[in-house]
Formats: sequence, C-alpha cells, structure tokens
Amino acid sequence: MPHDVTMPQLGMAQDAGKIVSWLKAPGDAVAKGDALFEVETDKATMEVEAQASGFLTGVSASEGEDVPVGAVIARISDSAEDDAPAPAAKDDAPHDTEEDALPEGKSVTMPQLGMAQDSGLLVSWHKAPGDAVKADDVLFEVETDKSTMEVEAGSDGYLAANLAEAGEDVPVGQAVAIISADKPASPMSRSAKAPAPAEADAPAPATATRPEKAKEPPAPAKPAVASTSGRILASPKLRRLAIEQGLDLARLVEAGHPQPYHVRDLEVLKALPRTTAQPAVSTAAATHHLVAKLSGDGLTDFTRWASQSHGLTDADALLAGLAGASMPTAQTVAIERFGASTSYAVTDGGTLSDVTETEDAPDLIVRDLRGTTIRSAAMGADSVPVVTITQRRKGLKLTLDCAADHMDAPTAIQLLTDFAGRVEQPLRHLL
Repeated sequence: MPHDVTMPQLGMAQDAGKIVSWLKAPGDAVAKGDALFEVETDKATMEVEAQASGFLTGVSASEGEDVPVGAVIARISDSAEDDAPAPAAKDDAPHDTEEDALPEGKSVTMPQLGMAQDSGLLVSWHKAPGDAVKADDVLFEVETDKSTMEVEAGSDGYLAANLAEAGEDVPVGQAVAIISADKPASPMSRSAKAPAPAEADAPAPATATRPEKAKEPPAPAKPAVASTSGRILASPKLRRLAIEQGLDLARLVEAGHPQPYHVRDLEVLKALPRTTAQPAVSTAAATHHLVAKLSGDGLTDFTRWASQSHGLTDADALLAGLAGASMPTAQTVAIERFGASTSYAVTDGGTLSDVTETEDAPDLIVRDLRGTTIRSAAMGADSVPVVTITQRRKGLKLTLDCAADHMDAPTAIQLLTDFAGRVEQPLRHLL
C-alpha cells in the first residue's frame, strides 16, 4: 500500500516549507530512515527521512517550491512502476477549499510533534469561541503517542472559530482554530469531521486523503505491532494515570482493544472485568518529573561566541556537551527537534571541542523546543532520561522525565540542577 510523503512541520509557527533539493530521484529504491529531501523554513534547513521502505513515486513538488505543511508531495510505493501522481501540493491546504465558509483570520493548525505523526488527539480547549486571546495564551492541549503538550494561540485577537472538538483526532496541518483581529459577531464551533461533505465535490484529491489518515491510528494492524515487539503503544499521560490508579495496560491488549492507547481508553480499561487481583505497581514503573524555571537564556549568546571565537559551529554539539557534563554517567547525548534526532559522543572531561556525532544509542535525550509556541510539556518516561527545553516569556523551562530505575531522586535532582545552571550561564562550564 503506498505511503504518502508530506511536508513536515518543523516549527509551531510554520505554515509551509521550501524544498531545497530531492536526495532521491523518482523510481529510486528507498529504505525507511533514508534521507529523502531537504526542506528549508525561516528557522532551519533539515533533511527529511523516509518513513517507509519502497520506491519513490508520484513526486508532485519540485525543488525551490514552497509547499504547505501536511501537503502530499510524493509517495513511497511497492513498485517503481506505480507512477500515479501524488495530489498537487498547492491544492492540499484545507483552508483554501473552505475559505468562504470560515471567518477571516489566522489559522491555527494541528502541529506535527514528530516526523512520523499523522494526527494529534485534541484533549481539551482552554478558550471558548468569542474569547479574547493573547499570542502566548494556551489555546488547546494536544496528545500524540509520545507527548501531551499545550499549544498557544500564536497571535493576539479573538477565537473566531473552533474547527475540532475535544476527543477528536485531527490530521497534521489541518486547521483547528481561527484567530480574528476583530471580535466576531457569530463565533463558530464545529467538529473536525464537519467539512467532509463539503469537500467531497472538491477537485483536489488531497482533501480526500486527510480523513483517511485520521482513521489510521485505530487500524487493526496496530495491536499486531505491539504483540511482536512486546511494547504497548500508549501515550505518556495514559501510562502515568494507569500507574497512579494501579491499572495494567496489558489488559487492553488481552481484550483486543486497538492501539495506540490514549487517555480516552482509561474508562475502557476500568470497565474490563477483573479476573485476578490487580498487581501492585512496582517501583520500577514509578517516574521522576522535575521542572526548573530559568530567568535567562545563555545558550544563544554562548553559541554565537563559541562559533566566532573558537570555530565551534555545531550548536547541537555544544548543547549535548553541556548536557553530558551534567550527567557524569552519560557517554552519548541525543538532541531532538520535532522527530529529527542527532546523537553525540561526549567526553568524560566535558571538553566541548571533543564532542562528535555518533551512531550509538543515547544515555540522555534533550528535546529542544525553543523557538516554538510550546510552553509546557508533560512527557512520560522514555527508555532513557529526557530533558525538554521550552521557552518562557522571560527565560527557559527545563523538564526532566525519567523512570525511577534510571536514577534515584537525588541523582535526578542533581542532573537537572547542574544542567539548568549550565544552560543559564554556559561560561560556568568552562571555569
């Protein structure tokens, strides 16, 4: 079955990306993880990897073209002869087909929090239609398989329209809300599924593709993935609630409930008949969740100084070095941004000039969400400790999530304290 290749969202405020170059030609064989094309936004230039194996076909966007986030630009097919064109990128944006039916204003779209993410679950609204909003006001909460995050309005004005309801899966790049400059006379609220009948007659095939993506998460193939790997696909928030309430997610697997599991599946889990006594929650399942709020951000100036004075131009390597020095047991630190990850080998002495890229599995992950509208991240424990960096109105916020069997509480506190100090005053690391 062909796999659609879409324009990823590399930043919360990103509406489109420019294709700098294709790294594979139509008909080429590609493996999952191969660099497929290079995309440029106003903040970065990144390589985008293939999310499936097969042959590159149906390329519909050329180099130098600006493509809306979420637009289908190519396919990865089972055969190189499958040359059916992908939907034209310029017709993919849903707001173009419904412009007359929606209030005027700036669209807030479902963000892409990971390269392989097709949709996000809208957990709750923090504002009601007609409410006045500021750019940094939290507008809604979204949940994916990896995280639960708050999304800000991004601009001052009024919430003129809610285009999805709490509990709905919304495709990446689809409009979720509209912020208008003037107070709306008739603010609207509707389901994300409501536009489907109107889009049925639209000539662009891209609009028909989006609803299919929203249905992919509950596909019956998901449980099979978990059964072969032994890993249960569940959101961090659901894992935390299940631990707190002494519930076992494996019972959902035994009942054949489709994965991935979200908070909405908690009631299903509670309703399952208890055949045996519920097992006690082990200490290994417990997690540490620590937050440090910094009054300043020393990374930007430090990165500029290191580049100009010492020729250290890789900002991610510098960040990995600071993180590794804060966790003495770490030999490899991964820096992640919206699904793209680079691992670095760090030295015992903490020398920043000796930090180099590596293919080794990380001992510590740093998720850098600076420059986005995300202000809060509730991550569950990963396979290794994770520190998430988010922007505050003044300064930064560092959040550490790790399992209790990764490190004890005093070690976790020391890690976050040391890293926070190095982020706020990086020169302290050199003294």
